[in-house]
Amino acid sequence: MKLRQPIITFMGHIDHGKTSLQDFIRQTSTAQQEAGKITQHIGCSNITLEAIKKICGKLLDALKLSITIPGLLFIDSPGHAAFTSLRKRGGNLADIAILVIDINEGVMLQTLECIDILKQYKTPFIVALNKIDLLPGWQSKNAFLMQNIASQSENMQKLLDTRLYELVGKLSELGFNAERFDRVEDYTRQIAIIPTSATTGEGIPELLMVLTGLAQRYMEQNLNINLEGPAKGTILEVKEDKGIGKTIDVIIYDGSLKKNDTIIIGTLTEPIATKVKALLEPLPLKDIRDKKTKFIHVSKVSAATGIKISAPDIDDVVAGMPLRSCTQDEADKIRQEIKKEVEEVMIETDAQGVVIKADSLGSLEALIKLLKEKNISIKKASIGNVSKKDISDASTSYEKDPLNSAILGFNVSLMPDIIAYQNVHILTNNIIYKLIEDFEKWQQEEKKKLESKELEFLVKPCKIQIMKGYIFRQNNPAVVGVDVLEGKLKVNVPLMKNDGNRITEAKSIQDNQESINEVEKGKQAAVSLPRVTVGRQINEGDVLYSAIPEEHFKKLREHKKYLSEGEKSIMKEIAEIMREKNPLWGI
Repeated sequence: MKLRQPIITFMGHIDHGKTSLQDFIRQTSTAQQEAGKITQHIGCSNITLEAIKKICGKLLDALKLSITIPGLLFIDSPGHAAFTSLRKRGGNLADIAILVIDINEGVMLQTLECIDILKQYKTPFIVALNKIDLLPGWQSKNAFLMQNIASQSENMQKLLDTRLYELVGKLSELGFNAERFDRVEDYTRQIAIIPTSATTGEGIPELLMVLTGLAQRYMEQNLNINLEGPAKGTILEVKEDKGIGKTIDVIIYDGSLKKNDTIIIGTLTEPIATKVKALLEPLPLKDIRDKKTKFIHVSKVSAATGIKISAPDIDDVVAGMPLRSCTQDEADKIRQEIKKEVEEVMIETDAQGVVIKADSLGSLEALIKLLKEKNISIKKASIGNVSKKDISDASTSYEKDPLNSAILGFNVSLMPDIIAYQNVHILTNNIIYKLIEDFEKWQQEEKKKLESKELEFLVKPCKIQIMKGYIFRQNNPAVVGVDVLEGKLKVNVPLMKNDGNRITEAKSIQDNQESINEVEKGKQAAVSLPRVTVGRQINEGDVLYSAIPEEHFKKLREHKKYLSEGEKSIMKEIAEIMREKNPLWGI
């Protein structure tokens, strides 16, 4: 048994400095090479023990800390994508996460999402409160962080404490007890916050010290591995490399992998078996995704490490899939285990629900967890861009439940052959929270539309008065001028007097000799009323109400939020009239 490197995932909101912090530790410039200086691809790098000792320097002596781990394995990615891709059965691969937060911007939407995912996977994390050098008036000095803080002006120390305790308060709201690292009393119960600067390097020795200290003190059992055991890994990315062809970037988190070993890799259908043609290891302190990184051919690697693998028949491999090495005799058994593991995530049921898509197996798993937490049912979940088949699957939900006829896509796009689609709402986003938020907003709006559509066919509350001096015809049908006192009078609405008996209906409505379908409150119109005679059943000055059927009344009461205050008042009047005969009417 041997101690492996702890796997450290960097998470946080876009542009808060995840890659820049690692660049300072590695003395690289990966962030500068990414499009718009924003991380586009998942990267990993081996941080050697020598590099840690060099950065920490005298801090090691001051704290009398002896480092026993062989180094650190850093994982970096856009937002939290690496974290969700770094999956293993039943949990997440990261031993510790570093949540990077810009001290000037604080907790952002993607930060909240990262915290939620960390909570889901029960992953320990520390906070790098980055960009302290950008605090107005901050004086950078080449000294230990606590000495730097003590040497700042009183106003600066107050500002730093204000920003820090704003974060402590926010984390407390989210269920975490946090404190500045030097004030932490119990690292198993409190989240350590380390102020840092990726530009000046302030706080980075302290960040590494807290990381290594946590790993050695609380995780030693988890870091023990059998070097002779079969390799277990997770696919980070699938790439086309110039001169090599298709390769896979992999994190090996257990056992060892050798050149020519048989490996089984999960795919969207059946797992594939292939042989390792070449193992390409990035030089220490170099990022696996960096275009300038030089790789060395090695014959064997042991956990935990990031490695590029060249192998035949890997076209169908996608990010987040499990990888295992095995002997030829074990291949069938391992294939079945991996197939079962992938199927556990790629759910498909006959029940109603939304169709969801994601870019990797881990991302899909994270999306499923968050949707289930919000009681959003899932009909089908799979990996890849939105296809015609997905639209077909989602459209079958429309007749039974239009509110579920949606596709939610995380970090994916629409296939180019999709031109038009009906009865299916497609939402895509690269932030899970925003995706779910947009879906819930769409559901609410759609529900309102459906309810108001349903109400269109109901007899609504209305109160009219026959105007004196405006009797245009006495009968066959009677045509009278009416004043709409409340609600809307619509064509064909049944009408009753205040005794609750239906006597007629508004057969037609005219305004200035033009036929109209409805007339609103406060307006007058001429109305034809069949089966009544002025002077017998009706008279000038009579008040008439819409004769609402009891079932319609109950439905309207359920959706009374769509009625005006005046309409609600008329509903009460109508109920009182009807309950003179039947006390339980409309109840």
